[in-house]
Amino acid sequence: MHRRSGKRYIPCILPCPFKCRLFCKSASGLTQHRNICSFNPTNRCEWTPPSLHLNAPQTPPMTPLAFGPICHTPPTRQPHTPGTVSPHCYQWSVNGRGTRSRIHPFLDGQPCDDAGYDLPNDCSTPPREQRATDDYFPYSSRPEFELADFLFHKEQMGRKKISELMDIWATFQQSTNSEGDPVEGPPFASTQDLYNKIDSTEIGDVSWQVGCQDHHDTIDTVPCWKTESYDTWFCNPLKIAEAQLGNIDFAHEIDFGLKRVFSSQADRCQYSDFMSGNWAWQQADVIAVDPETHRSMFVPLILSSDKTTVSVVTGHNKYYPLYLSIGNVSKSFSLLGFLAIPKADKEYDDTLEFRKFRRQLFHMSLVHILQSVEPWMSKPHITRCGDGHLRCVIYGLGPYIADYPEQVLLACVVSGWCPKCTARPTNLDDDPTAILRSHEHTNMVLETFEDEPSTPWQGYGIISDVRAFTSFFPRANIHHLLSPDLLHQVIKGTFKDHLVDWVGEYLETVHGKMRAKEILADIDLWLPLFPGLHRFPEGCGFKQWTGDDSKALMKVYLPAIAGHVPARMVHAIGAFLEFCYLVRRLQIDSTTLEQIETAIARFQQEHTIFIETEVRIDFSLPQQHSLFHYRSLIQQFGAPNGLCSSITESRHITAVKQPWHHSNRNEPLGQMLLTNQRLDKLAASCVDFVARGMLQGPLLTSGLPIGPAPEPPSSEPGSSDGTQDAKAVDGITSVGDVKLARNPGTLDRLATYLGQPHLVEYLCCFLYDQVHPDAETCGMDIAEQLWIKVFHSATSTYYAPSDLSGTGGMHWERIHATPHWKGGPGRYDCVYVGKDVEAEGFHGLHVARVKLFFLFCIQQCAYSCALVEWFSTYSDSPCEDMGMWRVEPDYDVMGRCMCSVIHVDSILCSAHIIGVAGTQKLPKQFTYHDSPDTFRLFYVNKYADHHTHEIAF
Repeated sequence: MHRRSGKRYIPCILPCPFKCRLFCKSASGLTQHRNICSFNPTNRCEWTPPSLHLNAPQTPPMTPLAFGPICHTPPTRQPHTPGTVSPHCYQWSVNGRGTRSRIHPFLDGQPCDDAGYDLPNDCSTPPREQRATDDYFPYSSRPEFELADFLFHKEQMGRKKISELMDIWATFQQSTNSEGDPVEGPPFASTQDLYNKIDSTEIGDVSWQVGCQDHHDTIDTVPCWKTESYDTWFCNPLKIAEAQLGNIDFAHEIDFGLKRVFSSQADRCQYSDFMSGNWAWQQADVIAVDPETHRSMFVPLILSSDKTTVSVVTGHNKYYPLYLSIGNVSKSFSLLGFLAIPKADKEYDDTLEFRKFRRQLFHMSLVHILQSVEPWMSKPHITRCGDGHLRCVIYGLGPYIADYPEQVLLACVVSGWCPKCTARPTNLDDDPTAILRSHEHTNMVLETFEDEPSTPWQGYGIISDVRAFTSFFPRANIHHLLSPDLLHQVIKGTFKDHLVDWVGEYLETVHGKMRAKEILADIDLWLPLFPGLHRFPEGCGFKQWTGDDSKALMKVYLPAIAGHVPARMVHAIGAFLEFCYLVRRLQIDSTTLEQIETAIARFQQEHTIFIETEVRIDFSLPQQHSLFHYRSLIQQFGAPNGLCSSITESRHITAVKQPWHHSNRNEPLGQMLLTNQRLDKLAASCVDFVARGMLQGPLLTSGLPIGPAPEPPSSEPGSSDGTQDAKAVDGITSVGDVKLARNPGTLDRLATYLGQPHLVEYLCCFLYDQVHPDAETCGMDIAEQLWIKVFHSATSTYYAPSDLSGTGGMHWERIHATPHWKGGPGRYDCVYVGKDVEAEGFHGLHVARVKLFFLFCIQQCAYSCALVEWFSTYSDSPCEDMGMWRVEPDYDVMGRCMCSVIHVDSILCSAHIIGVAGTQKLPKQFTYHDSPDTFRLFYVNKYADHHTHEIAF
């Protein structure tokens, strides 16, 4: 008889009490997970430490609905009389965090019926389509769907491996069947059976189309690229827009109406998401001229295109993906199509004729792709939205996300010119004759110089033989629709490609190549650890920089070069970093816009040092010139974070590169299209099943027989490795907890272990301050045998929407105070401690270094505390050169660090300090662990993250 060997399989059935949807196998595993979980439990455990910050607003619950888009032409809508519109004129709605919104009086996204007539404001959500809760069609059961999603989506397993897995599965079932009964077999008979199941999914089915562009020259002497046909593969953009509008996941995030956001206190206009910008409001004003469009929903289509390389070795390695999103939902881009990439022999590759052909092919392809949406840019189209209601939708071409080469292609502008204004390439920043471009201006120039074809090119930078695709659509002007691009214009453009390279050239000029390399290699040697901070242990000499590398270097670059370059060079880079951090905020108001203008003016004034040191001849650079358009672009399109090309570049991985790597390389485009279609169907099925409550809980608790469950865990905190320092948090209602490894012991033993003989005194002072906060002296005694619990880290969760955050803008980080960090030296992080709630910026903060987190109980009261070493401000103002505050450690008369015990409630978040090294070179044996104990003066790094930049100014 066959005997099975090995341990019994234990399912993950123990839910986390913090409600983070994770299930564990064992009590110890759940204990470890609970101690590193940042989610606040509804039912508190044995001890719940106080929060480290203010409470955050709770994300509203999502209503499970399952509606698909409907496609039919509505009848003519009844025009609204002024009397029916006036109650809705300038509606005001109060939002979280002290803001209020004004809703557009005409295009407010009012729900309607299937005939296009408005529904009452208090109408209830229509009931969703009734389908059985066990209907997993086309899958037979939940396990079959989750297996298909695991193999194709999560693991992206290839054909041969799936077939091999199914064979092993069938063989294993036969070998364990000792009774000789018929064996049902694996869930999928073959790889093709799995693909057929996915392909038969009805929801999320948007088929691919192909548009063929032919050249009419058939003469034998013409180049081959003139006789070839070029295929552009694309999906119906109207179907994609309807799918995004009808996505249940977006039901509580979508903006159905136009809005303007104001601060409740100062009544300042705020720009955050796209629909809060002026452009959408102005479009609505133009649309509302037609009374039949009143109460409709305006949906701008945001496009993005960028060539990407999937392989530098084999064959046709470049693809030209085109992405689509709607402005009503933040950062949700779908693959719209693949544009054709014409190729020619080297003799024609750089000719004017071939370049003209490429531009014409590009623009006509976009016109052909967007044809299905054009009729609904002038009249309403009834569409089902994610909240279950029907709405009359008016579409329009919105911003186009692109880097500079793509922008000049879109704007039909000569390379080197600005695609948004007529500033000459030899004097981009100071051309007094520059005006904003428009289709009207282009047409006027072409008509004026009809007999002088070279004048538009040389005098205005206009390419006259190509017509921009936006001229075929209503209310569209490509020069106004080009969005700011933080990645290529600011982060990788001005900072990395310009400033960092210029500093390197300066160091080589002054110190020589060898000494310059030594200085650059010393940059990251002495940087202390900080949650989420990327370090460069091998130096910064990357052959290929990523956007994340440039962002990481931004955080530490200014103090690293201080002392090695002239003060004005530091001022210039400091002004640019100030601009960069201001425009990367998620919420920008009129005060921030003024600060942005000031930072640009300072940068323009100070960066002339690069000309004086003969590093540069001039600054007529399109990337830097684009900075001068940012204020108006923010007012038009909202915060630039939502329109950055880094969003679409991340989509290259899932939409292009991964599908290409899983193809057989033989005509891979068709295989890539099919892969993307299947991924969309799996995602749509998952959304539908979740909405019907069919994917709740772990798989093995959904009615399947399982073995006995492990014993429930104890409620005491356990140990944790704390390997993750920072992350985004979704839907959290509390902002910080202290929970980690417990080490109970007496107070006197702890004082001896820490080398803190005055710990008892510090604790007495803390307790007396708690009871008598206004007293000047301490008169409380405490037993040295008091038992305490020691924790080696704390977790802080706070509102920081400009950083990596969840749906509610919540950011999580871990603060360490451990004697052994990853088997090495200890790590004791610095924190900001509240000093004066009424003071602004750094004036209201202290900087301290945490040496211990602990908990103790006395007189039936629990206190969660931290032992900290204090820093004092070096001067009454920030450093003139760096723009950063400086702090120094506090010492007593015996030369020991000044310490005290504080409540964790007074801790705000982590602080990053960087030693002031000047020109002194650190010894090779020096490590970043030594930095806090070696330096005697530190910069408070306000560029460590965006939250720090907003509070430590």
